[in-house]
Amino acid sequence: MRTTTAPGADHSRRESARRAGWCRLAATGALLAASAAAALGAAGAEPAASTWRVGVARRVITPTEPVWLAGYGTKRVPDGKLHDLWAKALAFEAADGGRAVLITSDFQGVPASMSDRVFARLAADHGLDRARVMFAYSHNHSSPRLGDDLLDYYPVDPAQEALVERYTAACVETCVGLVADALAALAPATVRVGAGRATFAVNRRDNPEAEVAGRVARGEPLRGVTDHTVPVLTVTRPDGQLDAILFGYACHPTTLASTTFCGDYPGFAQVALERSHPGTTALFVNTCGGDQNPLPRRSVALCERYGALLAAGVEEALQGALETVPGRLRTTFRMIDLAYERVVTAADLRTAADDANAIKARWGRRLLAKLEAGGSFAPAYPYPLHAWRLGDTLVIGMGGETVVDYALRFKRQWGPGTWVLGYTDDMAAYVPSRRVWEEGGYEGGAFLYEYGRPAFRWAGTVEDTVAGAVAELVDEVAAGPARGADGTR
Repeated sequence: MRTTTAPGADHSRRESARRAGWCRLAATGALLAASAAAALGAAGAEPAASTWRVGVARRVITPTEPVWLAGYGTKRVPDGKLHDLWAKALAFEAADGGRAVLITSDFQGVPASMSDRVFARLAADHGLDRARVMFAYSHNHSSPRLGDDLLDYYPVDPAQEALVERYTAACVETCVGLVADALAALAPATVRVGAGRATFAVNRRDNPEAEVAGRVARGEPLRGVTDHTVPVLTVTRPDGQLDAILFGYACHPTTLASTTFCGDYPGFAQVALERSHPGTTALFVNTCGGDQNPLPRRSVALCERYGALLAAGVEEALQGALETVPGRLRTTFRMIDLAYERVVTAADLRTAADDANAIKARWGRRLLAKLEAGGSFAPAYPYPLHAWRLGDTLVIGMGGETVVDYALRFKRQWGPGTWVLGYTDDMAAYVPSRRVWEEGGYEGGAFLYEYGRPAFRWAGTVEDTVAGAVAELVDEVAAGPARGADGTR
């Protein structure tokens, strides 16, 4: 993407004067030049908010065939839906014509094998490289399986695998069409940002689920770090219509564990907001909720309650002082190598193949077969990172299940208004901070096999690697034109 700064008013005034000097009789031409100069703003001023064009689109992704529900490591055949699942999109076009698209979805996890197909099509069809597209998924565990995401989680069933592949191929087409819809809908808009709060997310590492209700009943404070901020971005048309509300929260959408399709608490929050604001599309992104849960849980009533609490956090922002976002856009993207602590050996895989844990056993057998067929394993995983700057609002996009430490760190580093999104582009694995890595446990321990990776654990340098790359990307969008996915400007 190439971004330029609007010419200043000094140049505009000189141009107007020069035209007037040529021919004072050309009054109409002089007035037009002066109007153009005024539209570009005074010297050093930001482009006007009205220079944004934004497109909004949405499509249903609820399966019409019995694709198993994703997550939890079991066979879960769907028995209906509480509400539809959605993929939605916001297309942004800045004053200079530079574009970026955010896709949000109710998917549990989007694997690179699926999202790469979407990215390739968007580049070919619309000239949108990876720097200009973020593909976010809510990590909702009441959604269908997708591609080879968490492949070893599920019992081997050839008929189901064929069904999942058909559904995945259909979703590629849906997402490509969704972005085409959003680009076709580009129209003048004012973009604003703000924040509210919702406090139902609980650090699950420090608050065992069975103890949470008792601690709350006794008035004991819950433990551990959280991020209860609800970032909000609004899109308003010139006639005052609130066309879109984008909002985020750091928490697993795992309130439910049934066999009924549903968007979990983010789905109920979107339904509530769209009901309260007719004609508005509500879109959700999971920020850094890898170690956060909605607790207590396991009932539809609780799921609806958490959705209502999140919607109330959004309404708090809407009723507060929203900041207008100037019509400037810069984007950049990078794939980095996230190193494994140690790549597994054939001996490791033979042991795993006989493990009582069915997921580990399937993983061991699958990777052992690859080695025995002459394959090999890379020492690192290609991990996606984004940085966008909309006006002065910084948006960081990170693959996989990032823990809350990343959001807290980056907001300390670049300001509380920074959006730090996990769960974008690729369901890589849990991505622990150094603290979580040292503590171990589920999010920081030896569980990469659940994601199909050829290792048990990331190297201990994982946070430094990610944070260093993010800092470089933030520098790239701080000034000057944007970098494309190939590193060119």
